[in-house]
Amino acid sequence: MTQHTATRRTLLAAGAGLLATPALAQSVPFSVGTEKPKLQAPPNATDCHFHIYNDKYPPAPGGLPAPNASPDDYHALQRRIGTTRGVVVQPSLYGTNNSPTLEGMAALGLNFRGVAVVNDKVEDAELQRLHAAGIRGTRFNLAQAGATTPEMMEPLARRIKPMGWHIQINAPASVIMVQRDLFQRIDATLVFDHLAHVPQPAGTGDPAFAFMKSLLEKGNVWMKLSGAYADTKSGPPAYADSSAVARAFAQIAPDKMVWGSDWPHPTEKPDNKPDDAILFDLLTTWVPDAGQRQRVLVDNPARLYDFPRS
Repeated sequence: MTQHTATRRTLLAAGAGLLATPALAQSVPFSVGTEKPKLQAPPNATDCHFHIYNDKYPPAPGGLPAPNASPDDYHALQRRIGTTRGVVVQPSLYGTNNSPTLEGMAALGLNFRGVAVVNDKVEDAELQRLHAAGIRGTRFNLAQAGATTPEMMEPLARRIKPMGWHIQINAPASVIMVQRDLFQRIDATLVFDHLAHVPQPAGTGDPAFAFMKSLLEKGNVWMKLSGAYADTKSGPPAYADSSAVARAFAQIAPDKMVWGSDWPHPTEKPDNKPDDAILFDLLTTWVPDAGQRQRVLVDNPARLYDFPRS
C-alpha cells in the first residue's frame, strides 16, 4: 500500500469517526455500509464493471473527476461481496491512455480482464498489446464528449471482431435512440452499460426499452445488470423502478446478461455512495432463479470476457 493510499484511508476513517453515524459507516472505500450481502456469491462470480483510478495520470478532456480508487481498495470490495473475478473498465477520465487500467489489472492478478478505450486511429500492434494484457473490449462513452464518437464504431468493429472483442456502450437513452440504425447494423458484439439507461419513471413502457428488447432478441447484444441508481426515481434500497427493467431484460435474454458493481460509483457524490451489499443482493429479485444467477455471475462472463470455463 502506498503512503498516499494509507494517508487517504486514515483521513476517511477519521472523517467517519467524527461523523459517527451508522449510515456513514463503511468497510470499503467509496461504498456505504459494513454488512455482507445475504446472497452468497458462487465460485468464480464475476464483477463485470468497475474502475481503477490513479491520480498520477493526467485527466483527459471530458472525463469525470474521481478520487484514487486502488486495487487494494477493490480487493476490499471483493472480500465484502464475495466475487473473485472482475473486469476493469477504462474510465473516461483518462481518454485513450489505458495505463491506469492496465496497471490496475496487473496489480489485481490473473482473475481479471479489462475493457479499454481506443479510437479509430489505433495501430494493430497496440490492439495486440492490449489483447495480450487481458483487454477484451473497447468502450464508447457517448454520454459526454470525449475520445470516441459514433462514427468510429463501425471501423473499429471490423477490426476487433476477429480478436473476439466486443464494443461496450455507455449512453443515455436519447443518444441510443438517435443512433439506433447504427446499433442495428453493427456486425459485432455490443454490450450496453447500466440497463441501457432506460428512462424512469416510464421504465419498461419507454420506447428505449422496446428498442433494447429488439436488440437483445437479435442475438449480438448483451446487457450489464448494473447501475441501479443511475436512472432511478424510487431509490434505495429496492430501486423498484430500475429493478423492474432489470428483471425484464433478464427474462428476455438470460444468456446475454452480466452483473457489475460500477465501483467506485464515479457518477455519485462522495456523500451519496450506494451500499454495494444491497446492490449485489438485488440479483435475488432481478434473477430469482439460482441457475440463471449462476449464468449471470459465472458462465456468461466466462464467455464474454474469455475467462477459463469452470
